[in-house]
Amino acid sequence: MDDDSSVRTLLRRLLSIEGYEVDEAADGASALEQASSADPHLVLLDVMMPGQDGLEVLEALRRMSDVPVILLTAKDQEADRVLGFRLGADDYVVKPFSTAELMARIAALLRRSGRSRPRSHHELVFDGLHIDLARREVTVRDRHVDLPAREYEVLAFLASSPGQTFTREEMLDNLWPRSAHRLPATVTEHVGRIRRRIEENPERPRWVRTVRGVGYRFEP
Repeated sequence: MDDDSSVRTLLRRLLSIEGYEVDEAADGASALEQASSADPHLVLLDVMMPGQDGLEVLEALRRMSDVPVILLTAKDQEADRVLGFRLGADDYVVKPFSTAELMARIAALLRRSGRSRPRSHHELVFDGLHIDLARREVTVRDRHVDLPAREYEVLAFLASSPGQTFTREEMLDNLWPRSAHRLPATVTEHVGRIRRRIEENPERPRWVRTVRGVGYRFEP
């Protein structure tokens, strides 16, 4: 639940890759309506929203549900964190956040609350390449490949839409938090490292292909 569409898109992509089902809302009223009807297992709640802010939504949410709540906000003052916890938040993440850390916090909170991990166990299986989205594990020809978090997210993002070409800018928007320091060259560097880890010949990649002048696509 966030009023910034780019943040919602990023989170929806990442959570879907992890195997979660995702509903989203752009304002407080819609957030409460969806929470009351969908019975979510966890809520990501932005503090700064139009209309009712996130803390007001949290108060209303706590009157109807004990669903685990993680607050997302640009505020980093101790008073804001304390108020959020007093109103019933379970965790607090400051923007810009590490997506890998956020995914780990979500999994830990679901585990502590006794609620489910991803509702379905998603796997992407290709000839010689296996990506287990729930366990975040990659194997190439039955050999486990240890990918750092961001490289895994890039590979899973591309492989989840085989044959679709993404520009470097689209990949930045979907996989990196907004930052003045992110550059298209960052995507190129990550793709190069992925190829060295999973491709038999990184100079002539089988799976992660370059679309010249555009970006990258995953070839199943």
